[in-house]
Amino acid sequence: MEAGARPRRLDRLRLRCQVMDIPHALFEEKLEAMKAAKGVDNDTDLTANDLRELVGQYKNVYVEAKGEQFPSDPKRQLQLAVLAVFDSWDSPRANKYRSINQITGLRGTAVNVQCMVFGNMGNTSGTGVLFTRNPSTGEKKLYGEFLVNAQGEDVVAGIRTPEDLDAMRDHMPEAYTELVENCEILESHYKEMMDIEFTVQENRLWMLQCRSGKRTGTGAVKIAVDMVNEALVDRNTAIKMVEPGHLDQLLHPQFANPEAASYKGKVITTGLPASPGAAVGQIVFTAEDAEAWHAQGKSAILVRTETSPEDVGGMHAAAGILTARGGMTSHAAVVARGWGKCCVSGCSSMRVNEIEKVVAIEDKMLYEGDWISLNGSTGEVILGKQPLFPPALSADLETFMSWVDEVRQLKVMANADTPGDALAARKNGAEGIGLCRTEHMFFASDERIKAVRQMIMAPTVELRQKALDRLLPYQRSDFEGIFRAMDGLPVTIRLLDPPLHEFLPEGHVEDIVRELCAETGAAEDDVLARMEKLSEVNPMLGFRGCRLGISYPELTEMQARAIFEAAISMTNQGIQVFPEIMVPLVGTPQELGHQVALIRQIANNVFTNMGKTIDYKVGTMIEIPRAALVADEIAEQAEFFSFGTNDLTQMTFGYSRDDVGKFLPIYLAQGILQHDPFEVLDQRGVGELVKIATERGRKARPNLKVGICGEHGGEPSSVAFFAKAGLDYVSCSPFRVPIARLAAAQVLV
Repeated sequence: MEAGARPRRLDRLRLRCQVMDIPHALFEEKLEAMKAAKGVDNDTDLTANDLRELVGQYKNVYVEAKGEQFPSDPKRQLQLAVLAVFDSWDSPRANKYRSINQITGLRGTAVNVQCMVFGNMGNTSGTGVLFTRNPSTGEKKLYGEFLVNAQGEDVVAGIRTPEDLDAMRDHMPEAYTELVENCEILESHYKEMMDIEFTVQENRLWMLQCRSGKRTGTGAVKIAVDMVNEALVDRNTAIKMVEPGHLDQLLHPQFANPEAASYKGKVITTGLPASPGAAVGQIVFTAEDAEAWHAQGKSAILVRTETSPEDVGGMHAAAGILTARGGMTSHAAVVARGWGKCCVSGCSSMRVNEIEKVVAIEDKMLYEGDWISLNGSTGEVILGKQPLFPPALSADLETFMSWVDEVRQLKVMANADTPGDALAARKNGAEGIGLCRTEHMFFASDERIKAVRQMIMAPTVELRQKALDRLLPYQRSDFEGIFRAMDGLPVTIRLLDPPLHEFLPEGHVEDIVRELCAETGAAEDDVLARMEKLSEVNPMLGFRGCRLGISYPELTEMQARAIFEAAISMTNQGIQVFPEIMVPLVGTPQELGHQVALIRQIANNVFTNMGKTIDYKVGTMIEIPRAALVADEIAEQAEFFSFGTNDLTQMTFGYSRDDVGKFLPIYLAQGILQHDPFEVLDQRGVGELVKIATERGRKARPNLKVGICGEHGGEPSSVAFFAKAGLDYVSCSPFRVPIARLAAAQVLV
């Protein structure tokens, strides 16, 4: 029978390699029909004559598909096989794999032609695949599968159901003993968990392939810790063995089995993997509904065309977020990552109708209440409910992270806007808050947002001050909570940054005017006039940041007062407080000078009234290219710099973060850009500005504290760059803090 099996297998494999445009299912149909006709379950039960007949049927499939005879010349077969491997380099699957794994700069693949041994030579032969340790759990035990009378393709492709590797001990005890010995030798030599393929031909073991084995986050950490305990590697080597993506897996819920047919068969579309993790819930279309459903104990997925700051309540309540527009640093993505919440953004195949409460995804119509699942690590949207399992932080992870912290020099802070965020950051090892965005606090309740809108609509300074007086206790209370959570650690608070129009209601003009009139008591004409004045062609480069504080100094005064009063209140309760006030969007030293003078004036006023002083710093965000170039002048008044790399990237490239999705995929596909610059720092351009500003700033102020608080603060290659550039700290979302800690250590080992 072996003589018949070999030509059938060779033809089958050659067909799969040479004619990839012929669906594999056509060949499987012939095989299944043959087994049914002969009354057998396994292809190994077919006789030699059956297999010869099957080879003929395979050749007929080839002829029907290609219009020519299957080549019988071995040299021609080999040539076609080699060409097929070369062609596979540009297959959609290969391109997708390289994109996912950020593999760039390669020109093609190589072909290795070699003699092979055969595992299908009877019951004294077989084949298998194994890992020297369990890749899922990290347990030190051989983990693999084995088939008697089979070739490796049968195991890898799942053509036959294999046996557990332990079964090989009974079938071929001598070969099994030798295999175990070889695994120990290979792991000791490479000092890694290995992925091995092997074949037994007539009781003789052949080791076919050996490479570093892929593993889960749980497996990676345990393997690294165990190998140190076994004296196989040192701690520095162990630190290099764990990838940042492994930690990402450990910090977010995951789907139980994303390779199962019950998962793969229900993927209905794919967007951008904006925030890792997994979420399962019922579709809702408004932030209000998300909050309402959450209050009822329901799991909701907030589906929006795009999100705005006004949606933060619903975003926080939702199990996950799905948007049709926006990139990796869009509002939805940034906020979701900050909360460790699963998000899929930029799903261009999706059309959302909020009024009718329906979303069209490809050819499917989904309605409010329909169940979907989101994979924030791959961008997949899955129909229905997929099983989840929660992350479990092990003792091995604590041990591993202690080694990481012993090595790294770069401090890792967190971006946190609420006391809850601050506690999560501290739990994940943050050494302070590098960015607290005060604007998010304004959306925490109806009373707050109404007061903000009254301030915006106020026609006089007196009325504006009245609205700010209402906001003061809210801000003070929030700062007290954050200072309490970060007892003994620095907290960097950014003054109001977004354009004021972002605080206005959404909807039709008539509805907005009606709502604002009801909230503020202003006349319709006054509201319309004020809205027209706030309207901007390019708001991200318009009336925002320090420009607000300079135009409305009472706004900066209120926020500074809230910070200092909260700091002294907490100090009186025995809490160690280290506030750092950050002025956003500074482009000239004069802008910063105006705000610094105002802040220090308020500080002195509060200190006098409360009878106590505290240490504090005033610094600025470097997010305008001009600020980086005149950093020496700005550093004369700034006690620290924090690079806002999101806006710095946007202004340096001239790319709109929210619109870049229209052309970025083309740029990446054609190699114009190697990475999304909003996700991975552009070291040549934006990175050069970071180095220039750091160098010039420290020339003017040698003890200048320098950090970064953009999304790049949690991206491993960017963190490595910041460490080499001499920055003091990076700040990222609370759930990316362990990843940044690892990246900061890996650059030094």
